[in-house]
Amino acid sequence: MSSLLKLSLLAGVIAAAGGDAIHAIEARSNAPVCPNPASLLSLPDPPYSNYFYSDCNVAAQAVITSPLPDSNLSIIGPRLIVAWPAGNSGVCAFFAPQNGVNGSLAIELVNSTNEQPLNPVYDAPSKGNEFPSVGIQGILRFNSSAALTIPILGSIRMIRDFTEGPSLLYPTIQDAVTFTSNSDGSATLNRIWLDNVTSTKLTFAPNGTNSKVTISNKTLTFTAGDYLFSAEMDYPQLSQLQSSAVLNNASTDLTTKMLDQTSALSFLSYSEKLLAGAWRFLTYFGRDSMISALLLEPVLSYGNGSSMEAVIGSVLERVNRTDGSVCHEETIGDYATYTNLQQNISSSAMICDYKMIDSDYYLPILMERYFVENAVGQNRVAAFFNQSSGINEANRNLTWGQLADINAERIMRLAAPFARDQKKENLIHLKEGQVVGEWRDSEYGIGGGRIPYDVNTALVPAALRSIATLTRHGIYSKRNNWTQVADVYAQIWEDNTLSFFEINVPQAKAQSLVESYANSSFAGPNQSNSIDTNVVYHAVALEGNNNQTKVEIMNTDDCFRHFLLNTTDDAQLTSFLNNSATNIRRTFPAGLMTSAGMVVANPAFGEDPVYAQNFTTGAYHGTVIWSWPLAMMAKGLERQLGRCEVTSNVSVSSHSKQRAARVPAFCTDDSVYKNVRTAYNVLWDNIEKNQNQLSQEVWSWVWKENDFKVTPLGVIPPPGGGSQTESDIRQLWSLVFLAVTRNSNYQ
Repeated sequence: MSSLLKLSLLAGVIAAAGGDAIHAIEARSNAPVCPNPASLLSLPDPPYSNYFYSDCNVAAQAVITSPLPDSNLSIIGPRLIVAWPAGNSGVCAFFAPQNGVNGSLAIELVNSTNEQPLNPVYDAPSKGNEFPSVGIQGILRFNSSAALTIPILGSIRMIRDFTEGPSLLYPTIQDAVTFTSNSDGSATLNRIWLDNVTSTKLTFAPNGTNSKVTISNKTLTFTAGDYLFSAEMDYPQLSQLQSSAVLNNASTDLTTKMLDQTSALSFLSYSEKLLAGAWRFLTYFGRDSMISALLLEPVLSYGNGSSMEAVIGSVLERVNRTDGSVCHEETIGDYATYTNLQQNISSSAMICDYKMIDSDYYLPILMERYFVENAVGQNRVAAFFNQSSGINEANRNLTWGQLADINAERIMRLAAPFARDQKKENLIHLKEGQVVGEWRDSEYGIGGGRIPYDVNTALVPAALRSIATLTRHGIYSKRNNWTQVADVYAQIWEDNTLSFFEINVPQAKAQSLVESYANSSFAGPNQSNSIDTNVVYHAVALEGNNNQTKVEIMNTDDCFRHFLLNTTDDAQLTSFLNNSATNIRRTFPAGLMTSAGMVVANPAFGEDPVYAQNFTTGAYHGTVIWSWPLAMMAKGLERQLGRCEVTSNVSVSSHSKQRAARVPAFCTDDSVYKNVRTAYNVLWDNIEKNQNQLSQEVWSWVWKENDFKVTPLGVIPPPGGGSQTESDIRQLWSLVFLAVTRNSNYQ
């Protein structure tokens, strides 16, 4: 019997479209019975179709890519991906039409007789193997004859290296794939991982009288028709949190009100960690987890075994014990074995990436929100911080409390030079030899800058405030001097960093720049007549490419100060809020707003042509829309408006309730207050208009029919002929609208 016919938890028959059934799916008594029903979710995003399946035995996602009539065929081709959170593992199969006519082959997933696109696969552990072989199966339909040209089995990271890199394949991996023709007419691809224990299998079986699959020189060929595919692996699975366990008791109604989003959140939530996104980032990412938790905090579960503690614990577990850096991304599974082998190390141990600089600062901020502001968190301090590190072998014999101390020590150490001497050289720079370091971590994300705006003007002072507060509450009990020192440092960073990044463009020049940009890079109206004052914004970074002192890109990173800080310099705050609100309100390219959403970057005010060339609708951090900055900007503006109401809970971001209680001067400046409130509502009107996209990682637009039309990022060519980056259909930090809602008091 082929591996395809191994256990399905749903007994029955998978039927071909014409009614002929040739493959019975057997049930086995040794399949563990799940206490909760399986979770299934289907999400179309043409040319991509996404399917999720999870139960107590397995969690997996399938992505079917099939070109549309207007698809760019140099980017979009027929493809099947199956991704597992366990081990950040996956399989990928690229298909091509046998007739050689690019674009003629279309593929789709067809529902089985139980009306589901996916069913589970489970096979009990075989002799010598500790873990069962688990996965998913479904019916794949080819409209014409096809060939499977490139298979990749084992790791999502290896699949990403191919799809996002220069079509990079590893001979060590590819040469290990075996091809087997089975007696029942099916064909199986199998690969033993580099650990020499784990295996991944991908099987295709004809599911109709006219369907046939053959193997020739390591290429599978298919006649037109339906095929039952099965993808499975025998790697230990994670402990998924059900939707009801991810949310706190007051928020469980969201499982019915927002079923799509809560199902996706559950798929990304495990007792060991929360995952960043599906399909490309089904693993730990520190920054993503913490930003998500900060915005989702009102609805997430708390207490032992909760989603909040899963986030904070997973971050502490991976802190670099040597210098206190927070792990950005973990490398696990087959890719960890491969990476270790490149260093002549025979090990499958986790590897952590510490190149990011922003992740360090989110940790104390999140710890304050949970262990100071949450009553349950307050009672969990002793038990939580006495927890010993276990998952990360590098941190064995350290407690989470000790790792928290090491991280705080790093922040205090790095903040001290600027606190003593406020010069550019003492700001926080990217790490030596790195070209990325914060959330805009793509090739052109911060224009080659070395000193990021968000880190220096918001994250550092916010983290310092949290360190002071946590110290007052005894969490850094051996560092009592931090109570005063961290607050002093924070005040200096709050008040003295914005000026380094400020760009003030005279009105006439701003109009001219926007008109020039529109003539060369944008087909729509230039909106220059909406510029009625100087344009003031803050550079996305300092020390950029082409010897730029400031990277002249208008951006959304104001949201970090709005959301994380209650600054007290009235003159600075009033101007900052007013200019930020104006830039939000104005329509692109005069500002950040489009009918498809608020873009995260606008290069129109950059005089060097390189800005327009690199920050495009096809760039990962270009003139595109990311979901979570919409939420953070909306929540940040709400919090600043809330400071005008000293009795309002909205006013307290609670780094210091005493500081928040003071009514800022902008509240009594009718023009500025109205501008900020208007921007808040313009933003929310736009968010509500684009609610169908909000759970996605990032999306783009095309100018069509005199409007900004939403379009997937992955179908637009990237700048400079580089590799294309797809968007995840569901991203952890894009689910934050479960907690971020419009405040009707400001409508």
